Amino acid sequence: MMISRVVGSLIFLASSVFLFGQAASPSQDPGIAELGGQKLTLSQLEQSMATRLFQARQQYYLARRAALEQWIDDQVLANEARRQNLTVEQLLDRAIHVADPTEDQMRVYAEGLTSDQPFEAVRDKILQHIRELRTARIRVAYVKSLREQAGLRITFDAPVAELSVTEAPVLGSPNAPIHLVEFGDYQCPYCQQAYPVVKQLLENYGAKISFSFRDYPLPMHPQSPKAAEAVRCAGQQGKYWDFYNALFSDQKLAVSDLKQEAGKLALDTAAFDKCLDSGEKTNAVAKDATEAQQLQLSGTPTFFINGRLFSGSTTYEDLRRAIDSELGLASPSGPATKTTTSGSQ
Repeated sequence: MMISRVVGSLIFLASSVFLFGQAASPSQDPGIAELGGQKLTLSQLEQSMATRLFQARQQYYLARRAALEQWIDDQVLANEARRQNLTVEQLLDRAIHVADPTEDQMRVYAEGLTSDQPFEAVRDKILQHIRELRTARIRVAYVKSLREQAGLRITFDAPVAELSVTEAPVLGSPNAPIHLVEFGDYQCPYCQQAYPVVKQLLENYGAKISFSFRDYPLPMHPQSPKAAEAVRCAGQQGKYWDFYNALFSDQKLAVSDLKQEAGKLALDTAAFDKCLDSGEKTNAVAKDATEAQQLQLSGTPTFFINGRLFSGSTTYEDLRRAIDSELGLASPSGPATKTTTSGSQ
């Protein structure tokens, strides 16, 4: 019954593919509006508004991916049950053995509840709840082991965002197989936490990865826009990444601090001050921020790996797994060979 429901969900989702799938062929490209006698088609909308439609595509992908994951779980259980000549229910009964909590453990659990009822009144509910939690945890582990034994390989890819080319430099080779893009904010504490993670990725993957930083100053961080401009002003003198590193290292973002940092980096301070005070780079920063808004990015840092939105946590291990997946490494035993990464304007 579960397989039927999931398959039904997939069929329903597939029936909507014309909206979020590939552009239609000319013979199947439906007209969706007329303007001054000119026919406007669905493929024209998708091509011209690809950035604005990206999150819709992403959400559609996530819905299908969730359905696929459930379907795979049901399939591996059904296959194993068939192999053992059992029903799925009988298989799970054999595989899942839950140990009940002790009375002391349940009393400790009860102490954390907001209920005013005595322990005896809630004991059975606590026992049932803990049994359900433990059963679910063991079931997940069991299904995971079946998936691994089956040699599962998912080739269902996430949508690719069409990120614009900006004047900001790329760190590393533009021909690297992995291009990591971060939409970030110099005043954002989470970007601060992600900074050493990015440095470690660049160090460990070397020539296999390139990196670019897109400015997305958030409204609650008033110093971030000018800091972003300062980095770009430094870039005019070949010190983009030096200034970028300095800001994430010391977090001194007041305009006076930005100008002082330019002196520390031996920049032409008169040229730097003129660039910063005139707002010469305001539009460039705003262009990045506008793209982030069109992509409907909700916060910083947000990463894209070869144009695919990375929605996991920004730990090194999570990003490493996503990069290895993109590289096609089925079972990575460790980070890529360490080489030197060079910067370019």
